Amino acid sequence: MVGGGGREHTLVRTLLASPAQPRVICAPGNAGIALDVPCFPVAADDVPGLVALAKKEAVKFVVVGPEVPLSLGLADQLIAAGIPVYGPKAAGARLEASKIFTKHILLKHKIPTAAAGIFTEVAPALAYLRTRGAPIVIKADGLAAGKGVVVAQSLAEAEAAVHDMLAGNKFGAAGSQILIEDCLVGEETSILVVVSGRDYVILPTSQDHKRIGDGDTGPNTGGMGTYSPAEVVTPALLARIENEIVRPSVNAIADEGLDYCGTLFIGIMLTPSGPSVIEYNARFGDPETQVVLPRLASDLLELLWLAAQRRLAGYQLRVRDDVHALCVVVAAKGYPDKFPKGDVITFPATLPAGVTIYHAGTAKNAAGQVVTNGGRVLGVTALAPTLRAAADAAYTACDAIACSSKYFRRDIGAKQLLRR
Repeated sequence: MVGGGGREHTLVRTLLASPAQPRVICAPGNAGIALDVPCFPVAADDVPGLVALAKKEAVKFVVVGPEVPLSLGLADQLIAAGIPVYGPKAAGARLEASKIFTKHILLKHKIPTAAAGIFTEVAPALAYLRTRGAPIVIKADGLAAGKGVVVAQSLAEAEAAVHDMLAGNKFGAAGSQILIEDCLVGEETSILVVVSGRDYVILPTSQDHKRIGDGDTGPNTGGMGTYSPAEVVTPALLARIENEIVRPSVNAIADEGLDYCGTLFIGIMLTPSGPSVIEYNARFGDPETQVVLPRLASDLLELLWLAAQRRLAGYQLRVRDDVHALCVVVAAKGYPDKFPKGDVITFPATLPAGVTIYHAGTAKNAAGQVVTNGGRVLGVTALAPTLRAAADAAYTACDAIACSSKYFRRDIGAKQLLRR
């Protein structure tokens, strides 16, 4: 397992539960993953180091968690070394590494998406803004750890974002080109699809909470919490999403000559006129993984292996329809901007029934204590027969975790609970 966040901890736990009883190792891992499997201090962006580790440990299968090693060609190098891998090659990972590349594919293949302009210079970008008005969305083209998107509520905010990205170098090379999109209005949903060429399997629906603050306020983050299933995606709407977005997307990627094997994460806005694509990501979502995988009744290892072996056709996914899952992300106060590291985390002696704590930005200090080591620190996931029970259990656990810089949203799942 490559990576060291909450997504990877969830993947490790789920892979360990396979009837195949695999030996699992992780690089680089984190303090929580290290309690479950051996971790090796090889950075997720050290492609030669990861390939060397896989060879040294006689690894039979690699699952890649984060987007950065995929965009750097880790899958290409593993395949060249004769090691099966779940995760797209660099050409496929470009669907996430370049929002402009993805926008061209969406428009070319007439997949529903927002109108947009592409810019490398400030003056034309500002002129375009003034023709479109606000609210409007400014996106850095490249990878920015989930923070390269500004949903501007005013022209002044939009102009500041343009200056930050194109002139202020806020996201470095990732922001040397920007996409300015019309702002889609509605609720979001995350659709995770296991793809193998033109074959695919749609995983359970979920809904993420991107903004840092309660009531969807403040700047965008990598995700502050999520729940599954997202009941706003009714069976009829999911069928429409598959017909208008999922199948056309999988076929468009293949038609573009991309031999895609891995997770296609499709961010979708449910607008009054229908579902529309916000973005593609080339890996499992974080924190969507923390609620989607615990609801699977199927063997995840078998599913990913069949995808990597190009034997996915006809696969029937089994889902635990009797449970709801809700994940609250515990972050370091100040995220997504400046935040402290090294704060000691104290965990409760017992957790409510159905609660699992997935580690994300954690490490151990010299005294052996678990400490904060990132912006998003923990993913507190609860499974229960109802969403309300899952929310209550997750928040009880969050309140029992002690950490001086602890911060989390208090309204994960609120939209669905209010609908009920």
